[in-house]
Amino acid sequence: MSSPCQTPERLLAMLRLPAMLLVTFVAIGANDASAQQGIPPTANGGPKKVSVSGLFPGGGAPPRPDPIGKQFEGNAQAIAAGKQIFNEMNCTGCHFNGGGGMGPALMSGNWRYGGQIDQIYESIAQGRPNGMPSWQGALDPTSMWNLAAYVKLLASHNPSSRTVVSSASVKP
Repeated sequence: MSSPCQTPERLLAMLRLPAMLLVTFVAIGANDASAQQGIPPTANGGPKKVSVSGLFPGGGAPPRPDPIGKQFEGNAQAIAAGKQIFNEMNCTGCHFNGGGGMGPALMSGNWRYGGQIDQIYESIAQGRPNGMPSWQGALDPTSMWNLAAYVKLLASHNPSSRTVVSSASVKP
């Protein structure tokens, strides 16, 4: 009976093969394939620190924007999911498709509690005084990030110049 590893070179090659396979599988697993294939991002939680004011004790600086928000901001799939959630959760009931009504206008670009995506997330999650309910009991973190991405997009469509209607085209 003969051994498949008759020479030291063959034995060494046989021992290297499992190590090379292991390195290959680890490299494939470490590759962020979800970002390359357009899979929507997910999140296990909200931002760690969010400022809602420009006032900081001792002249401190605001915290940096949460890196999780960068995965959602501008992501087409997250925005589409956020739009669906906006309609399903009846956000239009107060915000009238972003134009404002009982709730503030989301298209105006005027943000009482901050217009960065992590600040919008916190407004959705925690709620705000005088009418905005907290949604963290009803929505998971990924859904709230998707919703924040959609709301952020609404604000970016604010035209810098307003359309002026001439008085000649207005009927009495």
